[in-house]
Amino acid sequence: MYQAIADRASDFFAVLQPDTARIFHGRGHMFPGLEHLSVDWFSPVVLISSWDDVSQTDELLKAVKDADQHGQIKCVLLQFRKRQGTPSDALYGEPIHKVIVTERGLKYEVQPGVNQNSGLFLDMQPLRQWLQETSKGKNVLNLFAYTCSLSVAALAGNARQVTNVDMSKPSINWGARNHALNDQDPRSIRAVPHNLLRSWSKVKQFGRYDTIIIDPPTRQRGSFDAEKNYGAVLKKLKQLTNPGANIIATVNSPYLNDEFLPHQMMRNAPQCRLIEMMPRSPVFEDKFPERALKIYRFTTK
Repeated sequence: MYQAIADRASDFFAVLQPDTARIFHGRGHMFPGLEHLSVDWFSPVVLISSWDDVSQTDELLKAVKDADQHGQIKCVLLQFRKRQGTPSDALYGEPIHKVIVTERGLKYEVQPGVNQNSGLFLDMQPLRQWLQETSKGKNVLNLFAYTCSLSVAALAGNARQVTNVDMSKPSINWGARNHALNDQDPRSIRAVPHNLLRSWSKVKQFGRYDTIIIDPPTRQRGSFDAEKNYGAVLKKLKQLTNPGANIIATVNSPYLNDEFLPHQMMRNAPQCRLIEMMPRSPVFEDKFPERALKIYRFTTK
């Protein structure tokens, strides 16, 4: 039943794996019968996330644990994403709910199995790499910053300054810990725990910006709805950007297709030109790419 997971895990754990990664992406509908499962590596924790009931958990654990050729796994957690409170069970080892993981030489605090999200979106790894490679000397604005991993990557790429904006103060504080883990100069970091839709004055005071990242939730009760509110954010870009600025904008909704964001940009920020849809990590292959995470890069005239 779980042979595809066993095969992926066996390939993954054939060598030492110091960096965090997705091991198995059933959510991409490439593995019939396993569409409800994903398996992530937050060393030394394997987090299995399920969007449906799980049968034969012993067999599922065996598929992962038997692949551990070098004894790297200390804990296997199974999290139920559709149950109230998204609870998790430890299938193996003592529960570990806080770890410091690495990715391309950078460190991030992750809390697997605690809340709906662990604190680091693994499908954004290509964007973190791009920021690390292209941010030298840039003033970067990170909207909907969550735990600020994108700003960590930008500063690692020698950005001049980053400004993190998120309405959740706990997320902003988590982001501050991520910056501190990487010994990044606090004088280069601005934190704005603020709901953008109420006022932009606090954001404008640290601009204009050379790179703006817009990575919103699809729908967050009481704060943001991508379909309704994305345009209001895009309308502000003209007041915030330097000439030739990069605008990185994302959509992660199965209900908003490839044309949604380019159309919104054309309508609300016509001074921005679409350059590319940025590549996804191969691990996140999806049978229906139009429903998966979409990352666009625009530039200003």
